[in-house]
Amino acid sequence: MPLNSESHPRRRARGCAAPTALLGIVLLGGSLFGGGPAQAAAAAPPPLLLGTAWYPEQWPESRWPKDLALMQAAHIRVVRVGEFAWSTFEPRQGVYRFGWLERAIAEAARHHIFVVIGTPTAAPPAWLTSRYPQTLRVHADGRRAQHGNRQQFSFSSPLYRKLCRDIAARLAQHFGHNPDVIGWQIDNEMGPPSFDAGTRRRFHAWLRRKYHTIAALNRHWTTAYWSETYDHFRQVPLRAQGENPGLLLDFKRFVSATWASYVENQVRAIRRAAAPRQFITTNTTHWGDQFDQYAISRELTLAAWDDYVPDGHFHWLENAVQDDLVRGYKRRDFWVMETQPAFVDWAPVNAALPPYRMRELAWQDVGHGANAVLYWQWRSALNGQEQYDGTLVGPDGEPVPAYRVVQAIGAQFALAGAALAGTTPRSRVAMLQSYASRWAIDFQRQTVRFGVVHEFTAFYQPLERFAQSVDVISPRAPLGRYRLVVAPALNVLSRAEARHLAAYVRAGGHLVLGPRTGMKDPYDALWPGRQPGPLVPLLGGHVGQYYSLLKPVPLAGRLGSGQASVWAETLVPQAPDTRVLMRYGKSNGWLDGKPAIITRRVGKGSITYIGAWLDPPLMSAVLDDLARAANVHPFIPGVARNVEVCERLGNGKRVWILINHGRKRHSVRLPAPASPLLTGGPARRTVKLAPHEVSVLLAPLT
Repeated sequence: MPLNSESHPRRRARGCAAPTALLGIVLLGGSLFGGGPAQAAAAAPPPLLLGTAWYPEQWPESRWPKDLALMQAAHIRVVRVGEFAWSTFEPRQGVYRFGWLERAIAEAARHHIFVVIGTPTAAPPAWLTSRYPQTLRVHADGRRAQHGNRQQFSFSSPLYRKLCRDIAARLAQHFGHNPDVIGWQIDNEMGPPSFDAGTRRRFHAWLRRKYHTIAALNRHWTTAYWSETYDHFRQVPLRAQGENPGLLLDFKRFVSATWASYVENQVRAIRRAAAPRQFITTNTTHWGDQFDQYAISRELTLAAWDDYVPDGHFHWLENAVQDDLVRGYKRRDFWVMETQPAFVDWAPVNAALPPYRMRELAWQDVGHGANAVLYWQWRSALNGQEQYDGTLVGPDGEPVPAYRVVQAIGAQFALAGAALAGTTPRSRVAMLQSYASRWAIDFQRQTVRFGVVHEFTAFYQPLERFAQSVDVISPRAPLGRYRLVVAPALNVLSRAEARHLAAYVRAGGHLVLGPRTGMKDPYDALWPGRQPGPLVPLLGGHVGQYYSLLKPVPLAGRLGSGQASVWAETLVPQAPDTRVLMRYGKSNGWLDGKPAIITRRVGKGSITYIGAWLDPPLMSAVLDDLARAANVHPFIPGVARNVEVCERLGNGKRVWILINHGRKRHSVRLPAPASPLLTGGPARRTVKLAPHEVSVLLAPLT
């Protein structure tokens, strides 16, 4: 360590006694971990972790033992620390103070609590922004950000990146082999780009590397339109809206590449000094599309997200798709790095989740692949912008009602964790999610009612209810393991992606395309051969015309009857073996009698195009039929609509997680006897679920 760094010998002693007032609950918690605080911590963290965000720098060190004893009593086994502590880590440039965190980690270890360190780069200190004002972010309107909030930096600034690399490297050198540090979080909820002059120059350089010549850019962007033709790259504006769609899509890709390199800059600094066992992640936000999450995740060990329900209304299918989306970033299990203890403080009405919804939310995360759930936050700062956000203890440090709820969840995690070790969801159905397509549709919705996330969820919900597990993945991901692949609105489709999908179909896969698929090429230009672009030959048909709808239109056919709203396309079969499954009824004159859904067998598989946004009952009927045709069946058939079924497999184990999200009692008939992990007792074939009850079962591998 440098001479001006505060350094202390690593302290591994364990055995501080719990405060007397807490002794009873600490001993209760300790019994589930194999002993009280006097025993040595486990060599590795538990397979299923409950955690919280802890900010020891905001409180006297004399307070830490009581906080950690309360955490231990709540079965909390991991804390995230440091992600906003740059001014405490480095109070003056080049002067490092890591001793406080070293002592906090050692104290946490005495309570069997592991640590994830956040790099503090989301909140630069005042000395940095004062000395180097050129690192501050510039808004789209030209205003420069000021100190006093967070994310006020320019994501492309070489100087800011150097300073980030320096603090990340120093932290990794100091804590990269600490046995109680299990991982790292890069920054925090990254998002806003910068429109400063340096970023504009880097955007122009990025365009030059991509297109090589300005003539190529002009051709792909069709800049002859409105005399937008550029003579050189430096004429291209740096704007995020109101521009040529080709420019807007490339701006989003540039932002993604810039954030990806921002993450990689810190990842490399940490990996040079840290032990390989320490993972590296970053936390993302709800349906975040500020950048391409697949690109951001490329250099990370695992993905993580912040699971919040700001209005207090937990819609389980809308939240489930988020878990599956994040699991798809790395196609492996993930962490929930933040979730709410009852309520937040940034919604129009910050309603609290009921206690039973907190439990349902936590177990849903686990059921969909989360191996850790961390509550934000432990105790609020006495001042600052987030004073009213929910916590586990109050300003006085004593437990608030949410603490007992989390304590009960932690007790359940401790009971089921060993069975879940090494398991993960394994889906037979995949949905393709493309950031380029989301951006392209949002740039030009054609109807304000075509919300990309809403449309994606409209396809997801019946698939999840029927198949009980859905992977949400990139169009470039391997597809061979899936019996059914659904692309709700793959608006931007490259020839390479089309070949990938065609190979999947010919090998026996069943592909379902939704409306607006294949309209655009990778430059956001319309494919001249109509929709679905390069998949027209495979489909043996194309879209004749598209329409945004003022009111619903009827449709009927072999798969049932119902209505379409928001969007409808007429389909034109071309190949003799392309079959019409549904047609529009009499409506606006343009759609009357025209095909709405067509399908074709190709090789060992099939391709189906759904040209309309179907009403929920019809969407369920259509997708259920297509799933059965693809030999997809539920793990546990016959469950009620409000009962969620999750399955995790691995290490020779099968675990079912059943969650009753409804207000009525339900009985679930299992395919085979399974052993209840939360209540104990013999294996059973029927599970009775009270309203909002969770059951976790170890099932046979048959």
